Amino acid sequence: MGATLPARWSTRQRAGVTSRPLIRLAVLDLAGTTVRDDGAVEAAFVEALRQAGAGPDTDGFPRRLEYLRTTMGRSKIEVFRELLGDEAGAQRANEAFEAAYGAGLAAGGAEPIPGAVEAIATLRASGVLVCLTTGFSARTLEALLDALGWRDRVDLALSPSPGVRGRPHPDLVLAAILGLGVDDVRAVAVAGDTANDLLAGTRAGASVVAGVLTGAHGRSQLAAAPHTHLLDSVADLPPLCVA
Repeated sequence: MGATLPARWSTRQRAGVTSRPLIRLAVLDLAGTTVRDDGAVEAAFVEALRQAGAGPDTDGFPRRLEYLRTTMGRSKIEVFRELLGDEAGAQRANEAFEAAYGAGLAAGGAEPIPGAVEAIATLRASGVLVCLTTGFSARTLEALLDALGWRDRVDLALSPSPGVRGRPHPDLVLAAILGLGVDDVRAVAVAGDTANDLLAGTRAGASVVAGVLTGAHGRSQLAAAPHTHLLDSVADLPPLCVA
C-alpha cells in the first residue's frame, strides 16, 4: 500500500501533477525584501567607514563602496573584516554601523515594503511558518523588530552568530529549518533582494528561491545568481507557497 499524503496537500499534488512539496517554511530577508531600505544600509556603512578612516575622502573608497554593494546581504562584520584587514578595526566599524543604522530606526526609519505585512499574514494564516533573516547583528535585529512591531508577526528571526555563518552560506536557512522543526529542505521558500540571499537559499536546498526587485540588487544581478523566480516584490510570494 502506498504512503498516505498529508491532508494539506492539494488535489493536484495528490494526483501527482506537481512534484514540488507543499511549502512549510518561508525564510525572508529583512532590509530590502520585507523592510524598505531607501539607502539606509549603505549610508550606515559609509558612516562606519568614515569613522574607521576609510571614508569618502580616502584613496580606494570607490572600490570599497562597490565591494559593499556587491556583498549586500552578507554578515556585516565579515564584510568589515575583509575591507579593513584587522579584527579591532572591523569591530569598531561594525559598532559604528550599528549605531548609525540604529539612529535611523530611532528616528522612525523602519517601514515595511508595501504588501509585506499582508504577505507574511497570508503565509502564516495558510500554515506556512515565517522566519526573518538578516546580515545585521543580533542587537540590530532586535532593534529592527521592535521598531517594526513584528515580534508577534513571525515565528523566528535569525542573524549570524557563533556556529551560524551569514550569507551566502546556507546556515541561516538551515538554522531556521532546524529551529522550526521542518523535516524537508524542499518544503522551504527563500526570498531576498541580493544575490547572496539566492546563493544561500540554493545551497540550503530550498525548492523556491525568489529574488525580489525592491532592494540592493537589480534584475541583472539577481538573474545571474541561482534562483527559481524573480518577483517584483515579496508581496508576490504567497501564491508560490500556498497550495
